[in-house]
Amino acid sequence: MEEILASIRRIIADDQAAKPAETSVAPEPDDVLDLAEVAEPVTRPRVVEPEPEPEPAPDLLDFDAIDFEDPVAAAPEPDPIPEPPAPPRPQPVLQAVRAPEPEPEREALVSPATDASVSGAFNLLAHTVLTQNARTLEDLVKEMLRPMLKSWLDDNLPAVVERLVRAEIERVSRGR
Repeated sequence: MEEILASIRRIIADDQAAKPAETSVAPEPDDVLDLAEVAEPVTRPRVVEPEPEPEPAPDLLDFDAIDFEDPVAAAPEPDPIPEPPAPPRPQPVLQAVRAPEPEPEREALVSPATDASVSGAFNLLAHTVLTQNARTLEDLVKEMLRPMLKSWLDDNLPAVVERLVRAEIERVSRGR
């Protein structure tokens, strides 16, 4: 038992001796600029709060200077300050409200004849596209899916039908 404890102590001692060697700092290369050496320390600005005036300590009072025989004239209590009257409520001022001025019409960039000509050309283009190409997106999708659907049905329909027919035959035969 003592041998085990001695060996544990040696291992701990060896670990503690090895730790300072592990933490040694590698020398810095000369071409690395260490900003800590060059930069001036930056301090955060502090909020300076005014110090409260110290109250006089009770032991600093000179009780000998107080004359107890002089009657202290009590200061007369001031008359209560009357509350100021409530300010009168302002009367609503009626002002004439002007209607917003209409914006002046802006001059069109193109003349009415040019506008009609361009609109007519776009309408003609739209009409031509719709009459010659009456196919919709739905028609295009149907056309593209048709060969894929045919191929899938050719590959899978016989097996699906056969499986469903067998299941139905079993169900009917059990029912009798």
